[in-house]
Order: sequence, then structure tokens, then C-alpha cells
Amino acid sequence: MRSLATALEICGMTDVGQIRDHNEDAISFDSDLGLVILADGMGGYNAGEVASGIAIQVINEVMRAQLMALAPHVKTAGSLWPVAHEMLLIAVDRANSLIFQTAQQHRQCAGMGTTLVSALLYDNCIAVAHIGDSRAYRFRQQELELITRDHSLLQEQIDAGLLSHEEARYAPHRNLVTRALGIGTMVQTELHEYAVETDDIYLFCSDGLNDMLDDEAIAEILIEFSQNLTLAAQSLVHQANAMGGKDNISVVLLRVRRDFSVDDGLWKKVGGWFSRE
Repeated sequence: MRSLATALEICGMTDVGQIRDHNEDAISFDSDLGLVILADGMGGYNAGEVASGIAIQVINEVMRAQLMALAPHVKTAGSLWPVAHEMLLIAVDRANSLIFQTAQQHRQCAGMGTTLVSALLYDNCIAVAHIGDSRAYRFRQQELELITRDHSLLQEQIDAGLLSHEEARYAPHRNLVTRALGIGTMVQTELHEYAVETDDIYLFCSDGLNDMLDDEAIAEILIEFSQNLTLAAQSLVHQANAMGGKDNISVVLLRVRRDFSVDDGLWKKVGGWFSRE
């Protein structure tokens, strides 16, 4: 199985915040696999913690099994996209099914769910899958860009022109999501692929970070600590807590250290065999 450990630097941190009595966020990252998973659970009692934990465990296990069987950059016959996309969608669907089944079988877990943002890196690309309002940002050449779009009532109001971005920061019910993992038998996952560049930094976070810090404040921290991801993660969490820490706060930071394009002469040859009529 491939290893991207020398190409990627990843660190993460999750914190209960200043108000909540337990942490319903969960994170996982693996530089060998080039895999990042962040989930922000929701539900009564500790059910949100159960939902996010299931999401992390299932996606990890399913992705590891798939990556052992097939290289993620390969394109199957008739597909415009590499199998990495299908891998992520399969893993998310499996997690959705198990969370939903668990909620049906255990009364204390009824109605539980979780938001999700997950990424897989391969062949100088990153595929990002997300559900709900957990986010992914790209920090490139000192500029921060949000590369996911929240699945939330607030985002729909912004899109409809009912609220400005500034008004949205203080709007009530700003955490009502329109999609979540595990609340139904099916889930609609949004997935996009981007080309990466050396020295890119990718930030994955729960809304406990971006509800407390606007994009400008996040960018300032990344600029200051861009050479030390651990300090950057700690500073982001610390500053979110300093601004109120009204929710659990989770961040994963990933830096692209070097090119990791695939020498795919053989794969192109194999692809040519399958594309012949």
C-alpha cells in the first residue's frame, strides 16, 4: 500500500470548549494514507459522541480496506473521475447506515447524527467530501479560501440574499444544518476534487472554530504559525476558547511538503487496455 508520510504533514486537536460538558467532536488523520476525517456529532444525552465516533471508525476501516485493494488515482472504464471519489462515497454511505441503524436500535441514540468533512489525497490532488457545516479551507500563498459550502439554513438564507455574511455571524439558529450523516437511510454527500501545490495548508474544522473566529482571524493565525502546524492548531483552539468557546472545537491541519504525483506509466497502459472496445 502506498505511503504519503514524507509528502504530508498532519496534526490535529479537539477541545471541549468553555460551555459544553463533553466533547461530541471526533477527528482522525493518517499521513500514510493521506486521509483526514472530522465529525461533529449531534443528539441527546451523549448520542452525538456515539454518532461521530461511529463515523470516524467506519470511514477509517472502509477506506483502509479499499486503499489496500486499489490505488485511488486509477480511473475505471467509463468514469471521468478517479476511484478515490467512489471510495469516499462508499465509506460515508457505510457510516451513515451504521449510525442510522444504531439510532433505530437504541432509544438513547434516537435522532443522533453528525456533520462530516473528510479528505483523501492522491496524485497531487485532494478529494474533499462533506455533509453539514464542518468545513475545509485552503491556505495558499498567504491567502485563505473556504473550499466547502455549508449545508445549513443560514447558508441558504445567504444564498437567497436574505442575509449578508456579516449579518449571518450574529443570526439566531445559525447552527441548523440541512444535511447530516446518520439521520436517514440515505445521505447526500457533496464531493469535490482540487489540485494541490507544495506548501499548501488545508484546514478542516468543526463549527466551534469558525463560529468563534472569522476567516480573517483564522488567516492571521495561519500566517503567524505557518511553519509550525502544531502551534497553529493550538493557537486556533486557544483563540476560539478565548472568544467564548461556545461549542466543541476541532481542527486538523495538513501541509503538502512535496510533490506526490504518481508515476503512472503502467496505470496508463492498464487504463488503455480497459478503454479499448
